Amino acid sequence: MSAVTDLAAVPSRGYWRQVAHRIARQPVTLAALAVVGALFVAGAFAHELAPQGWNDINLAPRWNNHPPTIAGGHVFGTDNIGRDVLVRTLWGLHFTEQTALVGALIATVLGVAAGGLAGLYGGRLDTLLMRFADLVTGVPVIVLMIAAFVYLQPVSVWEATFVFAFSMWAFVARVVRARIASLAVEQFVQAAQSLGASDRRVFFRHLLPNAAGTVVVAATSLVGQIILIEASTEFFGFGVASLIRPTLGNLIAEAASSGIGSYSFLNLGWWVWTAPAALLVILLVCINLVGDGLDLALNPRAGRSS
Repeated sequence: MSAVTDLAAVPSRGYWRQVAHRIARQPVTLAALAVVGALFVAGAFAHELAPQGWNDINLAPRWNNHPPTIAGGHVFGTDNIGRDVLVRTLWGLHFTEQTALVGALIATVLGVAAGGLAGLYGGRLDTLLMRFADLVTGVPVIVLMIAAFVYLQPVSVWEATFVFAFSMWAFVARVVRARIASLAVEQFVQAAQSLGASDRRVFFRHLLPNAAGTVVVAATSLVGQIILIEASTEFFGFGVASLIRPTLGNLIAEAASSGIGSYSFLNLGWWVWTAPAALLVILLVCINLVGDGLDLALNPRAGRSS
C-alpha cells in the first residue's frame, strides 16, 4: 500500500484544527455544549448526588405537596406523597440520558454498518438494505414506539432503549449510505482499490474517517429525537412507568395524569411538573443547538463561506 494513498485517506490534523476553530467561533454552540455537558454529568452521577433514590418518601405529613423551600432541603418542593422533586428530576435525567445515549449509540452502529455496506457495494445489497430502511422509516417512529410499548408492557428502561435503537437506525443508514457512495468514487479510494486494498481496509481506513462528520451530526440528532419521542410516548401513557424508573417524560406525564392546578384532584403544585418540563426543554434546545453547530463546523462549504 502506497504511503500517498494512506495520507490522502484520513482527514488531516489541519482539517480537525479548522473544525475546532469554527466551533470556537460559535459562542452559542459553546454555551449549549457546556449546558448539555453539565446536565449529562449531573445525570451520570445521580446516584452520588441523590443516594436516597427516587422513591424515598418524607413521612412527615407537612411535607406532602410542599412548595420549594430551602429550610427543609426540598429546593424543588415535594410531590403529593412527600417525595423530593429535585431528587426525582435528577434520577429522571439519569434514565432519560441512559436511554438516549445508549439508544443513539446502538442505532448509529447499526446505521453505519448498513449504510456503509450499501454505499460501498451498491447493487442488490444496496437496494435490499435501503428498501428495508424505507420500510422502517415509512411508519412514524412514535407509532412504532407505542405499538412496541403496548406489546412489552410493563416496559423497562433497557427494553425502551433497544426499541428506540432498532427503530431509528434507518435514519443513520440513509445519510451514511449517501456519504459513503459519494466518497467511493473519489480518486484516493479508487487508487487504494487498484493497489489491492481489501474492502475492509478501504472502508475503515479511507471511507469511514471521511464520513465521521456525517456520523457525528446524525448521532447528535438521534439523541435529541429519542429524548423527545420518549417524552411524547410517556405523556400519552406508554413507555416506562415512573414507579419502575423515573424519566423526564413520565414525571411530566405523572403530574398531568393526576391533574395540574385547578384541575388537580391531588392538589399538586406547579413545582411538581415545572422542574422536569423545564429541564426537558433546556436539554432539547441545547442538543439541537449543538447539532447545528457541529453541522456548520464539519461542513467544508460552511468553512469556505465563513
